[in-house]
Amino acid sequence: MQFEKIKYIERKTGEVKIEKVMGEGALKFLYYNPLGSLFLNAIIKRKFLSSYYGKKMNSVASKKKIANFVKEMGIDMSDYARDIDEYISFNDFFYRELKQGARKIADEETVLASPADGKILAYRDLKEKDKFFIKGSDFTLEEFFMDRELAKKYEGGTFVIVRLAPADYHRFHFPADGKIGETKKIEGYYYSVSTHAIKKNFRIFCENKREFSILSTERFGDIAMVDVGATMVGSIVQTYVPNSHVKKGDEKGYFLFGGSTCIMVFEKDKVEIDEDIIRNTQNRIETRIYMGEKFAHEKK
Repeated sequence: MQFEKIKYIERKTGEVKIEKVMGEGALKFLYYNPLGSLFLNAIIKRKFLSSYYGKKMNSVASKKKIANFVKEMGIDMSDYARDIDEYISFNDFFYRELKQGARKIADEETVLASPADGKILAYRDLKEKDKFFIKGSDFTLEEFFMDRELAKKYEGGTFVIVRLAPADYHRFHFPADGKIGETKKIEGYYYSVSTHAIKKNFRIFCENKREFSILSTERFGDIAMVDVGATMVGSIVQTYVPNSHVKKGDEKGYFLFGGSTCIMVFEKDKVEIDEDIIRNTQNRIETRIYMGEKFAHEKK
């Protein structure tokens, strides 16, 4: 499989854009070079490296990286609650909060709102994933959840991936009103979740560290919300109160430094994904989406 630049559809304009990728050369070496693959599996995927780098990003000295990162990645700081010089470390900046009203939450009762800013892929059935990823990836819901009963519950259901790049807003939210359960943590590795990596190996979602909880809703059934760690992601922080009622758009948690992914799994025949997102996924391209933006509706 050849290395290609990451293209995506800017949903608001329909334009095809190329993503600015931090460390793209390193990703190409690690995931598309046999020597890089050896280094990846011996060192990069291990927890100690991500933990070490995460601690560096918490240091006061790391604050110096913020201005260049904002400039290089083209981040619009007018969306955020604090100015660049108000952050005390790079991690403090990384999980920055939005200004009140910076994202509009799709408030119709029959629609679902994106839990995060990022690039979205959606499958009405997981069997469709081979249209985007390499065929034959040994991915199963049972291994993904580490739970046979949950796998059976979501068999034939809809699978949605929202991938957060390092430049994105890194807090994640609830896509609907409902009651949220406890968090189940699954230990794992720290592979990159960049499109460069998961196009080669969809099993990364079964192998990486991840946390999931079930959001029980009236209109959309039980939504499995899975937060996936990645290379250089030191921690996933859950800020919600377990076994409480939440509103669409309420904060669920945030990722520390690194690119990350929010996955939602829906029971069969509960939701209908917006047609443009399905079409783009079938055409092997992600769609840019923002937290609070509609991406699906209740299936009648």
